[in-house]
Amino acid sequence: MPGTYTSFLAMLLFMIPGFENPFLLMILISLFIAVGVLLGSKFEKVHGKDPSIFTLDEVVGTWISLLFIKKTIYFVLIAFIIWRILDILKPYPANLVEKIEGGWGIMLDDIISGIYTLIIMTAIINIIN
Repeated sequence: MPGTYTSFLAMLLFMIPGFENPFLLMILISLFIAVGVLLGSKFEKVHGKDPSIFTLDEVVGTWISLLFIKKTIYFVLIAFIIWRILDILKPYPANLVEKIEGGWGIMLDDIISGIYTLIIMTAIINIIN
């Protein structure tokens, strides 16, 4: 559940006016990936493989899934639901990269699930429009 709570908080942050700016979001995503890789490795040494107490990866995945998405409650909630489902199911290759040791293993599966969500959301929005 910590991942769902953190993802929800990341979604709420996205709803702050101006936060949807792709340039700002890409900078924050890049920063969180770098910090996540470094801290993730340290957390994994202390708490074991992909510890649930470490949730920066959830923030990154959530924000990637919302990148370039029109900021409406409807689209943001759909993206959140799809993101959580994909994060839990870990479709290929997310299921493979999560086996990588350290911070990269922690971060990459969520990055991939976020990209998948973004692709699905782009398709949904294009179909609707």
